[in-house]
Amino acid sequence: MDGVSLNTDPVVDDDADADEFEIEGDCGMAKCISQSGVIQGENPLPPVVGMEFDSYEDVYYFYNCYAKEQGFGVRVSNTWYRKTKERYRGKLSCSSAGFKKKSEANRPRPETRTGCPAMIKFRLMENKRWRIIEVELDHNHLISAISGKFYKSHKQLGIGTKRALHLDSAEEVQKVRLFRTVVIDVEGNGSVEVSSGEFRSSHNQTSQLRLKDGDAQAIHNYFSHLQLIDPNFFYVVDLNEKGCLRNLFWSNTRSRVAYGYFGDVVAVDTICLTDKYQVPLVSFIGVNHHGQSVLLGCGLLAGDTIEACTWLFRAWLTCMLGRPPQVIITDQCRTLQAAVADVFPRAFHCLCLPRIMQKVPEKLGGLYEYESIRMALNNAVYYSLRPEEFEATWEDMIHHYGLRNHVWLQMLYEDRRQWVPVYLKEIFLAGMLLTRPNEVVESFFAGYLDKHTSLKEFLDKYDQALLANHQLEVLADMESRNSGFMLQSRCYFELQLAKLYTNNVLRKFEREVEGMYSCFCTRQINGEGEVITYTVREQTEVDGNRRECRDFEVLYNATEMEVLCVCGLFNFKGYLCRHALSVLHQNGIEEIPPQYVVSRWRKDIKRSYVLNHSNGGIDINNPVHRYDHLYKCIMQVVEEGRKSEVRYKDTVQALDQILRKLNLVEAKNWKIRRRLNVLTIEFINKNQKIEAQKRFVSSENQTDGIDPTIPINATVITASLAAPAGNRTR
Repeated sequence: MDGVSLNTDPVVDDDADADEFEIEGDCGMAKCISQSGVIQGENPLPPVVGMEFDSYEDVYYFYNCYAKEQGFGVRVSNTWYRKTKERYRGKLSCSSAGFKKKSEANRPRPETRTGCPAMIKFRLMENKRWRIIEVELDHNHLISAISGKFYKSHKQLGIGTKRALHLDSAEEVQKVRLFRTVVIDVEGNGSVEVSSGEFRSSHNQTSQLRLKDGDAQAIHNYFSHLQLIDPNFFYVVDLNEKGCLRNLFWSNTRSRVAYGYFGDVVAVDTICLTDKYQVPLVSFIGVNHHGQSVLLGCGLLAGDTIEACTWLFRAWLTCMLGRPPQVIITDQCRTLQAAVADVFPRAFHCLCLPRIMQKVPEKLGGLYEYESIRMALNNAVYYSLRPEEFEATWEDMIHHYGLRNHVWLQMLYEDRRQWVPVYLKEIFLAGMLLTRPNEVVESFFAGYLDKHTSLKEFLDKYDQALLANHQLEVLADMESRNSGFMLQSRCYFELQLAKLYTNNVLRKFEREVEGMYSCFCTRQINGEGEVITYTVREQTEVDGNRRECRDFEVLYNATEMEVLCVCGLFNFKGYLCRHALSVLHQNGIEEIPPQYVVSRWRKDIKRSYVLNHSNGGIDINNPVHRYDHLYKCIMQVVEEGRKSEVRYKDTVQALDQILRKLNLVEAKNWKIRRRLNVLTIEFINKNQKIEAQKRFVSSENQTDGIDPTIPINATVITASLAAPAGNRTR
């Protein structure tokens, strides 16, 4: 990013390169800035290792603005050049750095430098951006923001000087103030805390978001609202060096908790970027126990660069406490592929098959014999059962239609192990990768977001989309728990899973049970060792309009109760296929083995969409900690109480009892405080009476010549007064 970037590329110091040379001292930087003009404003960030900028001049401007705020001047200590006169490295220092050379003049000027160590070093990276590689913030002299305007480097930053912004007529210079924001580099490069930054729109789409009238205020209002109602609402902003908003990520509590249940497979929807929507939205999507889409986070990107995608993925991973998914699905895009490889190196990266096949008319539509090519491609992709079968079918298509030099097909073939179903049978995909012809991926925000929807309109509809999704899940939960599933058959397998699985998943599994009746000629072809090989013949529909008989190979291990079909449906969808069920049925197995009963589809598992925090770290003396902890606890009660009418009534009754108890405690405490006040007043009055009595006795003694400094015993005085005059003692 122009301000802060979550990059982890190694920085190599190649000062010793023979093709490079160094120049010390100021090199007209202020003059260069003066000619182009500057923006007067406050920097929200101190310099941090990893910050990136578009140009050398931008680094100087950023550090100079920071220096003016802090109250010190800036000078260019060193600039390294290549033999081509291209700058590749620089060092900016405090104006008090180093010492002046000794002068032999009769009246030399006094020394003003102190050898101050404050400085930044930066260099040109391979992506043609300048990155800060070393920072020293401490000074060895006093600095004051008041004196900042007296330094030479700041004279070009006078009040009122502005850089011209070329804005369209429909745009405005927007400002939005966000707070309590942290940009975190999960690779360990540190963090940057932003306390109060201003974000502005600009014509440069790659360096900041293009905001229209009302968009910035909508972001501010929506995020402020969510922070008030959701203590665990998470967001991260990416700023450039001028404090302008470039990238943004956010996620609410429900999404963060849902990831704990359904985070094994995650799809990244970038359709808004590829189709040039007004809202550059990127969505992280999972699938819940009903097979419904569930939102796991959202982001806005100013551009589809590797840096932006990498930043977004790291922000999302930070939100999910550093737990990467097992599988991540994206569009076929070199930018996304590079970012996924960087941030999720251990996750299996799949490419979205339906999106690839949707591009076929665009990429191949102009070819001669397009329809024949399309059918050949579908046959290779959807109906190959083994890798070698796909390879042979693909090669026949390429050779027969003369497509050897077609660039897009070459790229598809290179990535075949990430999107062709025959290569993905060992990867559990939970039904998120659609593997049948004519299947279309529907956006999570379908009906709420299109190409012409503005950011303000989208944020207004955002909660409606989430609410509709939550209601669908609640209705599906109630249906699965309270109403029995109408079984179409009396198959043992269906009876077993009807007690465990949600109704939506059961409906899909029911198709496989019904498909068992279209399977015939299940025969054993190999029985050596513990693993037995069967072939199951089935009449299948090919290319939508014709049927043919196909043989499916099924491996069965009776000892381990393992069954594996060549069609790979279990890993694709999360339940056994008709071919595997036929083999189990033939071997007299009446229940599906437990390893094929997937917990993510079960309806008897309690899923509470409240972050579960332990009491550790709660400071009961801190009112903010008390509030947050009580809020999380009460939200758990709300989640349980909403599930039925009986629970609702019990919850309301229990809450009433808690309130009455708290009121009684408060009343009791008030009585105690009142009694303490009364006792305190009585004690004070009693002490005042005693002091008054002492003062009275003291004054009487002084009249009789008694030394007032000597302690007087009231008993002795009384006795002496009662004694005869001759026996009285003092």
